[in-house]
Amino acid sequence: MRALAELVPRIPGPARGILRNAVWAFGTATARARPLPDFLVLGAQKAGTTALYSYLRRHPGITGPSWKEVSYFDRHYARGPAWYRGNFPLRRAELVGEASPSYLFHPLAPERAAALVPGARLIALVRDPVERAYSQYQHSVDFGREPLSFEEALDREEERLEGEVERLCADPRYFSSAWWDHTYVARGLYAEQLERWYAAFPHEQLLVLANEELSERPAETYARVLEFLGAPPHELDAYPRVFDRDYEEMLPDTRRRLSACFAEPNRRLFELLGRDLGWS
Repeated sequence: MRALAELVPRIPGPARGILRNAVWAFGTATARARPLPDFLVLGAQKAGTTALYSYLRRHPGITGPSWKEVSYFDRHYARGPAWYRGNFPLRRAELVGEASPSYLFHPLAPERAAALVPGARLIALVRDPVERAYSQYQHSVDFGREPLSFEEALDREEERLEGEVERLCADPRYFSSAWWDHTYVARGLYAEQLERWYAAFPHEQLLVLANEELSERPAETYARVLEFLGAPPHELDAYPRVFDRDYEEMLPDTRRRLSACFAEPNRRLFELLGRDLGWS
């Protein structure tokens, strides 16, 4: 069944969903034999979580789900803890973890995680919110989820999100496409998101890294993460970038608009972290 799980991310189209449901059903049935995670990579979306999880899965003493984004504490919470356990391998490694980049952003994820895995180590990646917003927009366009121009999407973000957070909090089965796909500015308000996690977990259990640290100094940052997790030192042959792609430059006026929008939230973040991340 492990080999079958490894195949799921490589299968295109509807067949992937059918196969994944079969893997989930088997996992749920064998949940008691499976571990809960020792660590969570929380996000942010488009901030390097895919690359970091890939590096961690290549450590001989670390394992986790074959696919990234289990999304239990946000999207699939109503499925219950047995379903969540079913995503993890039967064979125990020194450390087990998963990466779901919307955990950082979801308003109820911290208290849900604290109730189920209170001892988990947490890793949050943050990225210049101007660049992150534009990257998320390009991602949504690529997947056919965004028909608007970037500027129109920014103008309509507040309207699109009206009432969605309240619905998410009221009903764990509710899925909001607008919250998932069109939160270009909202996901970049890192200070308020981290404050929710700090309220639910001791500060020493949360490591916050800048995406720039991972992309510019991957070996050093990987070693720092392993030390934080308590994993033995390990070096990789290479640290490839993941989902790195080129697209048209953001319009200068739009960049200025977003820089002004994030100036105060960034100041709050730097104060919270006790260091300036250098985003102008």
